[in-house]
Amino acid sequence: MTIILMRHGKPNHPVTGRFTARALADWCEGYDQADICDSPPPRSQTIARLASVIATSPLPRARSSLTRLGLQPHAVDEVFSEVAIPTLPFERLHLPLNVWLALLRLLWLCGYAGHVESVQHARERARLAADKLVVLSQQGTVLLVGHGIMNKLIARELRKRGWQAEKHASSRHWSSAIYHRPFI
Repeated sequence: MTIILMRHGKPNHPVTGRFTARALADWCEGYDQADICDSPPPRSQTIARLASVIATSPLPRARSSLTRLGLQPHAVDEVFSEVAIPTLPFERLHLPLNVWLALLRLLWLCGYAGHVESVQHARERARLAADKLVVLSQQGTVLLVGHGIMNKLIARELRKRGWQAEKHASSRHWSSAIYHRPFI
């Protein structure tokens, strides 16, 4: 039994500039609606072809990544969607995008969720996502084209269940992690 977790391609959305908290919220909305603007590297294409069952998040960057891979999903589920970035109510503070994203993700990991899903809820969703992928893996090798943080949470859940990593994912676009269930 094998589960492949692959991160989507590079979104067609600007990743530079300085933003207020409100402008950052607008940027995040645009990011969630963006398709991708690159093609999968040969290694990702080779890994994707190992799968006989395809799952994805409904977000456009994941769906368009599947299209670039030449694949059609068997399962499209919100449970695989990325964890949203919380926002802060600061209007005067202008920070570079990467500073905002790092700061807000760190705050989220420390327990601040604002109006988005909490760390605890995201971990529970990752457990549900892992359940679905394990069930799908009974039909053959599964490829999930998903997102950075959620893929990491799902990977953590798979490892807790005894799945072993052949390859760990990085946070780069098109990166993949391959997990095998040891024979018991």
